[in-house]
Amino acid sequence: MSVAGNLTAHVVGFCRMLRGRGLPVGPKEAADALRALAAVDVSNRRECYLALRTVLTSRYDDLAVFDKVFWEFWNPPVPRGTGADQPPPDLPALAGDGQTPALLSWLDEGLQTQGEETIPAYSPVELLTQKDFSAFSDDELDEVSRLVVAIARRVAMRLSRRMRQVRRGHLLDLRRTIRHSLRRGGEIVELAHRKRRIQKTRVVLLADVSGSMDLYSRFLIQFIFALQHALGQVETLVFSTSLTRVTDALSESDLRAALAQVAHTVPDWSGGTKIGQSLRTFLTRYGDALLTPRTVAIVISDGWDTGDIDVLEEAMGELHARAGRVIWLNPLLGSPGYEPICQGMRVALPYVDVFASAHNLESLRRLERHLALRRR
Repeated sequence: MSVAGNLTAHVVGFCRMLRGRGLPVGPKEAADALRALAAVDVSNRRECYLALRTVLTSRYDDLAVFDKVFWEFWNPPVPRGTGADQPPPDLPALAGDGQTPALLSWLDEGLQTQGEETIPAYSPVELLTQKDFSAFSDDELDEVSRLVVAIARRVAMRLSRRMRQVRRGHLLDLRRTIRHSLRRGGEIVELAHRKRRIQKTRVVLLADVSGSMDLYSRFLIQFIFALQHALGQVETLVFSTSLTRVTDALSESDLRAALAQVAHTVPDWSGGTKIGQSLRTFLTRYGDALLTPRTVAIVISDGWDTGDIDVLEEAMGELHARAGRVIWLNPLLGSPGYEPICQGMRVALPYVDVFASAHNLESLRRLERHLALRRR
């Protein structure tokens, strides 16, 4: 098996193809496959085949399907030549107009962004909040898209614990009422009120859009879009092998137009992953303007980094020192039995204030709680 291109993206694509053929392969299995390949010689096709078959099949009936998909995926329809191993398929290429097909394919699938949505306390829709993003069927996508937007708005409008004085409000300000009554000999003439002050948190979003995140990027980019529109001060940057600022692109009022703009802007969507290098670029170019003790930096990534680990550790240390809080959202954390054992995630964790999942709607809804945390 050739190691040309980005191995992570190829493995994710292979797992997606197996899932389409009926095998129970999800994000956890994809992560297991990457770990298995790390333990063998990836230049040896037989070792790779056995490693992948071991972790991606669980029943005897799966073996025949696996073998067929393995041959189809890792052998492009080109002349076989002398029998040498064929390289994996190329990474998603840019279209003739410079746009990313994987991203633009979402534009024609009825993405919903308009209207005020509510989040039901209990209904059949509530079942969707617990379902992994990678497991949704096509007929559920519109409903999930609407809920993603609703949750983003709710998170953005988180009520702070601090109060402000108002003429009318839903809470009685007893202390101020008594203080005013003392001026009139203890007689209460007027009730003072207070209400919660809506606090729009300063947020910097750093989202991984590499190939290994493809299963989740569709929903996370919608969440980021809605969050940016609801928050007063937010900056959005995406990264794969390089970093791209997409705040302006996502400022379009319509999600379809925003995605089209992002597709023109990001050169390496679904590419490889160099988290450390991307964070270093962010700190150098934007750190002085965007990072303050009041800033919440949110990194959304599965932690698979093909770059220099020392660069990642240094960048995370600086990010933690300069931001008020660092939140890391990892979709794989929602998989049963997941442990952050990949090198990139292990290096980053000591500099993370909140380590949480981003694999379903409920995990995004819990971001409301995470934004309220303060460093001890």
